Amino acid sequence: MVRVKYQQKKTISKGWIIGGLLIAFCMIISSILLLLYPFASKEKREYFSGENPIILNGSQKGNAIIDGESVYIPLTLIQDNIDDSVTYDEKSNSIIITTADKVVQMPSESLTYYVNEKPVKLQFSPIKDEAGELYVALEPVINFFPLQYTILPNSNAVLMQQNGDEFIHGTVTERDVHNEKLRLRTKASLQSPYTAELDQGEQVFIEEQEGEYFLIRKENGIAGYVHKNLVRAEEKETIAVVREQKEVSLPEIEGPIQLTWEAVYTKTPHPSSLPQMPGVNVVSPTWFELENAAGDVKNLGSIPYVEWAKNKGYQVWGLFSNAFDPELTYQAFKDFDTRQKIIRTLIHYSQIYQLDGINLDIENVKAEHGPLVTQFVREATPYFHEAGLIVSMDITFIAGGNWSEFYEREKLADIVDYLAVMAYDEHWGSSPIAGSVASLPWVEENLQKLLEIVPNEKLILGVPLYARLWQVKDSGEVSSSALSMDKVQEWLDVHQLTPTYDEASVQNYAELYVDEEKSTYKIWLEDELSLRKRADLAAKYELAGIASWSRSFANELAWLALNMENEQVTQK
Repeated sequence: MVRVKYQQKKTISKGWIIGGLLIAFCMIISSILLLLYPFASKEKREYFSGENPIILNGSQKGNAIIDGESVYIPLTLIQDNIDDSVTYDEKSNSIIITTADKVVQMPSESLTYYVNEKPVKLQFSPIKDEAGELYVALEPVINFFPLQYTILPNSNAVLMQQNGDEFIHGTVTERDVHNEKLRLRTKASLQSPYTAELDQGEQVFIEEQEGEYFLIRKENGIAGYVHKNLVRAEEKETIAVVREQKEVSLPEIEGPIQLTWEAVYTKTPHPSSLPQMPGVNVVSPTWFELENAAGDVKNLGSIPYVEWAKNKGYQVWGLFSNAFDPELTYQAFKDFDTRQKIIRTLIHYSQIYQLDGINLDIENVKAEHGPLVTQFVREATPYFHEAGLIVSMDITFIAGGNWSEFYEREKLADIVDYLAVMAYDEHWGSSPIAGSVASLPWVEENLQKLLEIVPNEKLILGVPLYARLWQVKDSGEVSSSALSMDKVQEWLDVHQLTPTYDEASVQNYAELYVDEEKSTYKIWLEDELSLRKRADLAAKYELAGIASWSRSFANELAWLALNMENEQVTQK
């Protein structure tokens, strides 16, 4: 018989069970806290790098050179953060600064700089070259920009402030707070490294807020984040720096501009040969042309023409062109001294002929040389304004190639008084396809794109007074010739043709097949209908006016159709 022995099983008390659960719970909570609690970082990082750090727009922007009482900052800092038009001219070894009314030349090896060619003496050189990097003295520079600077205590940091900069004065709490919370953090978090420590009651500047943190700056320029509950925000301050700008007094024009270009190739037409042009208030003769790389300017001006125009009540805007030569333009425009020579010559001519304005017709320039054209215009405009001249410039619609891509339209619009868009040559003289010189839908579509970057009150709509007579041979060969309005009518009369309305171009159209030539002749007319439509377009978009190329192509109906004060609209 087998004996079975029974042993009594021990039981665990409830107290041990509860205690164990509590310990496990505490361990879980501790683990979560260890993982999630934002313990303050004890890592310290240097806020500034290098000596004499420059503070601009809330961060360090390089380093300055402090030489006695003079502070120099990198030229690249000015170009990248203050004014990208400030440039270095290699030939004259000068820095060039332009404003709305001033052209400033700062030669590197001189104690004199020039404002509109007038010398200004300094006790120190305005430019330093350190290891191949150019530095510019801040003291003269701030005279031309809404800018001020301060050298901060205990750090020699240079704080640069611009007109309109805003910040709030603040005071650090005086409550008893753990030091870690009074450290300036690189990010809005206690877990980020710190850059400096705050003292209770310290005066600071609040620059912005991110979540529950303020970005604040100490008086020595070091900045960082601290919880907003630890800084009391006080009064707001806005930096106000106003620089004097000379008032410009320019000739006034009543109503919209109605300009016509006078194409002068060898000699200005005698006033006795010029027609009545009702509605026109500005004439722009093509008198001045760049002659060579030295900056000489050809002159075809005529005092009798000016006298005739003034007697008619017209303003005269002399046109200056670059001869449409890309290499010549580069050679003449690349150096400050040559640009200044051209400008001085044009001012001299403007005084001889008592001009009211200058029209700049710069065309066919390589895209990479566009900034040189802009710089020329930037330097010329203050001098032209000082001479009492309205400044206008001719541009194309936005497109590629040498005839369009180089124009920095948005910058140019900020500089000159008017931009005249040459809204024609949709189909140019050597186009492989016959078509309108400027169909209305093409003009309006491109005009809308241009108005996205050029203010309408500065834009003049250029219109063609010529049409192209196209010969399209059965073989596919295409050629054309430009005809004046009278010549077009003469061709229609000779062939006894009556134009029909072409809806696609919003123009009148005619064609003729000549069997013995195996050719079809096509023409899209620039007539009373098309010109009126263009004047209506200028009115629709509230443009500054219209300009027509060129006066000699027009007939008497053109001026009536283009008159923007004429409310009669020609119906199709």
